[in-house]
Amino acid sequence: MTRRGLSAILLALTALTCAGEASADGNRLQADFTFRRVGVPAPGQAGRRINVQIAPRAPAAPSAPAVAGSAVIATGSARVGAAAVAPAPASPPEIDWFWSEISPAAADSGPGRLAPALRALDTAPGGLEVRSPALQGLSDLARLHGRAILRETVGTRVSPALVLAVISVESGGRTTAISSAGAGGLMQLMPATAARFGVVDRLDATDNIKGGVAYLDWLMGHFDNDPILVLAAYNAGEGAVRSHAGVPPYGETRNYVPKVLAAWRIARGLCVTPPELISDGCVFAVES
Repeated sequence: MTRRGLSAILLALTALTCAGEASADGNRLQADFTFRRVGVPAPGQAGRRINVQIAPRAPAAPSAPAVAGSAVIATGSARVGAAAVAPAPASPPEIDWFWSEISPAAADSGPGRLAPALRALDTAPGGLEVRSPALQGLSDLARLHGRAILRETVGTRVSPALVLAVISVESGGRTTAISSAGAGGLMQLMPATAARFGVVDRLDATDNIKGGVAYLDWLMGHFDNDPILVLAAYNAGEGAVRSHAGVPPYGETRNYVPKVLAAWRIARGLCVTPPELISDGCVFAVES
């Protein structure tokens, strides 16, 4: 048998073997793929070349980076850097009854809204009442910090009883309290708010009270003595109140306002002459 004949037999056997393997793995090939047998060219003759083309695939475009919001959730005096990049959480249903009685809209603002808000607290549905702090706890706070509160509120539009109520809700009287958002001290001042009102050490009780009272006094002027908007702004920041044209629909803020009002109602009873408005001065009847 000539060398050419032997080569032809070997080529034929190889082609048959490859065809069998290709048939077994056919499920991995495209449906329109076909084999074509090409003969061995004669010596000295150039065979036709087999050109294999691979369709180029465009590289996948990099995914666009997600736009991160800068909304800050705070349990302190202000939400610094809040951005409206996502829908605000709805007011919790357990406090909806309050906001159905007291309008959160800035268009309904006015200094005479304290009395209606306090009356609304008395009409809470059964089981949904806003809990007030214990009288003894507020009395202890007045005994510890009464002098600083009275000193810092002189000449302001901020009642000492309001400061006591804010402290009880914000920190429960813990001078070293720090929230997850970074608010700190008795009145839970954010760093930017503290710097804005000249507070050097937020964890110093006297310094913190000075900054908290100064901020409340500024808010009273900015929101025309409206107790609802003032408290909402203390919690959420005045920018949030302006951008939402009223009390923001943050669950925390919607809960915060009636909580402080409930605490105010108890705190005013510690004054020798109970104040009628959150701007009224008073002297605590406890020794400090």
